[in-house]
Amino acid sequence: MLDLRRGVPVVIRDGRAMCLAAPVDGITAARFDDMRARAGGPVRLILNDHRLAHLGLDDPPKTAAIGLRPADTLIDAIRWAADPAAKWPATRPVSPATELESAALLLARRGLLIPAVLCMIPDAAAVPSIESRLASADLLAVSVADVWSHCRAAPSLERITEADVPLEAAPHSRFVVFREAGVLREHVAILIGDSAHWPVPVPVRAHSSCLTGDLFGSVRCDCGSQLRRSVSLIGKRGGGVLLYLAQEGRGTGLINKIRAYQIQDEGLDTVDADRVLGFGGDERDYAVAREMLAQLGITRIDLLTNNPTKLAGMNREPIRVASRSCIYGQLTNENRRYLATKATRAGHWLDALLTHPFDTDADALADADAGTDTDAGTDTGARERAPGR
Repeated sequence: MLDLRRGVPVVIRDGRAMCLAAPVDGITAARFDDMRARAGGPVRLILNDHRLAHLGLDDPPKTAAIGLRPADTLIDAIRWAADPAAKWPATRPVSPATELESAALLLARRGLLIPAVLCMIPDAAAVPSIESRLASADLLAVSVADVWSHCRAAPSLERITEADVPLEAAPHSRFVVFREAGVLREHVAILIGDSAHWPVPVPVRAHSSCLTGDLFGSVRCDCGSQLRRSVSLIGKRGGGVLLYLAQEGRGTGLINKIRAYQIQDEGLDTVDADRVLGFGGDERDYAVAREMLAQLGITRIDLLTNNPTKLAGMNREPIRVASRSCIYGQLTNENRRYLATKATRAGHWLDALLTHPFDTDADALADADAGTDTDAGTDTGARERAPGR
């Protein structure tokens, strides 16, 4: 995966079959030409259904291959992989991707690269040279089975270290840091207040990292104000846990988030901008968050969220979401379109915030909504109880 992130081709194997794979995101023209010359076989661009649909293909398969012609350059491949204005020529055939190619695409996605991969099936004359490079460790190889096993396995988290870190809105806070095996990601559980006196269910906020909003105060989103209000609200409720998850850009990574911002500046909303790059509306997986809570001995929670997908992702074994509470960020002129898109296209429970003037205090609005208790999943208000609670 690290080689792919550096734009270095890797060999994907399935028994005796192999392909040479390199990500469109990061490979240089010189390396592309060298890879093509060494393989000797046809070059195929592997894309997923989100990108294929944007290129104009009706009802595309989950993963498909586009054959490149000898005259096609790396610039052509990049254009078809990520250019918002690109359309696929109707005369060019699209064929299903092989298992080798699908595995290569999965690895690129796992490495937070644009899901677009160049795959080359070496001809018979090229195989001895590739085998020699593998033997000398000049190239790395991975089996299809290992790719699927690695990318689909439950997260392996190790609790590494912890220390008291007083926060402005929560002076009694402790940071517990987890390392996720197999990827360069670290996640933090912030324990607020005295765990012996936490409410039951425990108030929990699963917050995905947002460099622009959390650290720099961007008003293009509501992440920073949501983060700070989460800490404050959990403290006011008597304590609980804020999970700070390394899932920038709804799971696409910082680089792709900024790429999506650039596309939004050209007129598309946040959902369509991600799909232009080949991503779904929300690429996050909450298995890591559930495992962090389980290691902390927490199984029954009051989840602070406006996101129905997050609620569903967190409400799985061993975690039970016993209730939901809203947690509003600040509504601004700059983020109103973004929040409206989340409400209309992703079903986020934001009606109360979006129907109020910009100067409405979000904390007061959340407090006002917090008086309603209904069955979970049936109400867009702030506080909900799960069936049977």
